[in-house]
Amino acid sequence: MMEITIRDLHMKTGDWVRKAARSGGLVVLDRRLPVAMILPFTEGAQGKNFGERPLVGGFAALPRIGHDSTRYLSEDRERA
Repeated sequence: MMEITIRDLHMKTGDWVRKAARSGGLVVLDRRLPVAMILPFTEGAQGKNFGERPLVGGFAALPRIGHDSTRYLSEDRERA
């Protein structure tokens, strides 16, 4: 996988994002240490909506609400 520095990414973000999409991804380095990856988008990467995910740990004991608040957040963000 191709590696770039944070500085390179900052200087030509659009170019690098397009290259990541074509080449299968790239690793971003900070002082020679890998800190992030940029991967091509795939439909499968979206996963499940937050409201459809299984609860973990003690969250199952919390009261349930009758609506998906993530839908309201998404609608609110789209208005901006």
